[in-house]
Amino acid sequence: MEGAARVFAGDFSGSTLSVQDADGQSPAWVVTPGAAWCRLVYLAGAVTEVTENGDMLRCRLADPTGAFNLIIGGRNSPLAGQFRKIPVPSFVTVTGRAQLYRRNDLVDLSIRPDNVMVVDRAIRDQWILKTAEATLGRLEQVHLAFLGRSTDDHILKAHCHYSHSPESIRALTDMVGCAVQSIKPPELIAVIRSDVRELVMEILKNSSSPRGIAVDVVISQAGDRGIARTEVLLAIESLIVEDECYQPQKGFVKLL
Repeated sequence: MEGAARVFAGDFSGSTLSVQDADGQSPAWVVTPGAAWCRLVYLAGAVTEVTENGDMLRCRLADPTGAFNLIIGGRNSPLAGQFRKIPVPSFVTVTGRAQLYRRNDLVDLSIRPDNVMVVDRAIRDQWILKTAEATLGRLEQVHLAFLGRSTDDHILKAHCHYSHSPESIRALTDMVGCAVQSIKPPELIAVIRSDVRELVMEILKNSSSPRGIAVDVVISQAGDRGIARTEVLLAIESLIVEDECYQPQKGFVKLL
């Protein structure tokens, strides 16, 4: 299964490279200056704007480094309805597809969401930390490519296209540092109870279905033990952020 890339808006917005798979059938990868290969992406941030343009819904999703342009097709689709109901501003997580189009000399970057979930600042902050870790790991490999010591084809393609220099690598590293510094101190962040996380993990482990277990079922089973719906959703979202589980399809979760 293709994993979802975690990437900051400040990195994604500088992308000018798309790479098609050899089969020519799959959607192209969007390759960022920070060497993230994005097709399926997992994002978190604040929805700061929702506008309608014909049959399209356009949303601005901001993280501490910039903003993503989200495009939802079909104004009467269930997903468009979900976005309309989200108060602006609100923290959300979004899973979607990265797209890069060239129009004359301009590059048009966007994300086509598959699903969205309203979350709180604590979940958004967890995403920042996880994305920072992933980005710094890629930048370390980019630095090795600059030194001529990398054999990773994905890293080398990104390095060749963007002609990385110590200054450009440092600028991306500083961007990550600024994102991490934007997080509130731990004592100000709502704590997700460990017992709730453990209970959700237990429920997921007991599911034998190939497609996982419905989120509503998890909420129901946890509710039988006195756990509120909001706490269950936060626990599920934190487990997704930490790569303990994923969403094989909308409304379902499954352990990795």
